Amino acid sequence: MSSQKVRSEPASQWSQRVTETSDSLDLEDGIFTLEDPKEIALSLKRSAEQSSRRKSKPFRAAMSMLTFYINRAGKHLPEEQRQRLEQAKDELRALYGRPRKQSVDRK
Repeated sequence: MSSQKVRSEPASQWSQRVTETSDSLDLEDGIFTLEDPKEIALSLKRSAEQSSRRKSKPFRAAMSMLTFYINRAGKHLPEEQRQRLEQAKDELRALYGRPRKQSVDRK
């Protein structure tokens, strides 16, 4: 008898399902592909503040969704887009009056 687990859905689709059907935020279409980091941050802020289903405060919900997207994309995320999304984190911090992170070069 095999000890392997049977998956109900392909591994590559569960994170997409979470992003699209998250119970915490209703994200605007194409939010993570926007060119302007500030627009990404503003969109996340709007989504977080309008959501009545989120379990944490708006800043934490917005930052968690952004971090989730970056982490799930992993090495498949183009470096230019990764940098833009990291900049969006700083913009989000600024929108909520939190200190910006020091710039760190990723390799």
